[in-house]
Amino acid sequence: QVQLVESGGGLVQAGGSLRLSCDASRIIFSINAMGWYRQAPGKQRELVADISSGGNINYADSVKGRFTISRDNAKNTVYLQMNSLKPEDTAVYYCNARATTKIAEYNYWGQGTQVTVSS
Repeated sequence: QVQLVESGGGLVQAGGSLRLSCDASRIIFSINAMGWYRQAPGKQRELVADISSGGNINYADSVKGRFTISRDNAKNTVYLQMNSLKPEDTAVYYCNARATTKIAEYNYWGQGTQVTVSS
């Protein structure tokens, strides 16, 4: 069963913007951190940005000042606003959510959404 539903990828020219959304409302456990990772062809998956339930945010150096992550805790949804996109931002972007119970931790991944930036 799909727990994370992503949307918002696509094709954009360099300098353009895209907004990704990830709906985690199907997760029944308490969600701690949510974030976005990306994987370009031939490369390892890397963290783009994440945000804790308390609002602490981390960004990859390569996206600082261009991308903004935000979260709606009431809706269990996380967003990634991507501005000033560059061809090197081209990748499959994956939503991630980490949840905990008293006895276990869970790590969820979305199916991925393609972001392609043309030069």
